[in-house]
Amino acid sequence: MKRIGLLSDTHGKLPDAFFDFFGEVDEIWHAGDIGSMEVLKQIESFKPTRAVWGNIDGHELRRAVPGMQHFKVEDCMVVMIHIGGYPGRYTPDAARILRSYCPKLFITGHSHILKVMYDKKYECLHINPGAAGSYGFHTHITMVRFEISGDKIENLEVYEKYRR
Repeated sequence: MKRIGLLSDTHGKLPDAFFDFFGEVDEIWHAGDIGSMEVLKQIESFKPTRAVWGNIDGHELRRAVPGMQHFKVEDCMVVMIHIGGYPGRYTPDAARILRSYCPKLFITGHSHILKVMYDKKYECLHINPGAAGSYGFHTHITMVRFEISGDKIENLEVYEKYRR
């Protein structure tokens, strides 16, 4: 079993609850719009990290992390990109990626809207963790954590706090 912490759209600042909420996870995944190398380094020094760059991330971050990650955890194929849409409204690139990689878990960021949806068409769970940063139009800071055991995604928990 692997315990995963997932966040997106930090825009250069980790939320105050980051270290407490992700204290017991094995890995942290960041679905783009990291915002600064300092944030990436903070995450990497805390836990093993997988990340993708987002549309606001500059050249330094784009050299440090890829635009797409595909990997297997336990028996679960995972694909993570920043801009992808959601079930029924995927971008053309996301639909192509889903057809090519057939993941069990598809992770996106960008929208600043927390969504956890099962996609019957592609037979995968889609997760967008919303936005964890303090910049943007979102009204709540959100992050998620969950467990992967074999090919099952279980025990998903959401952190949500009103952003002032």
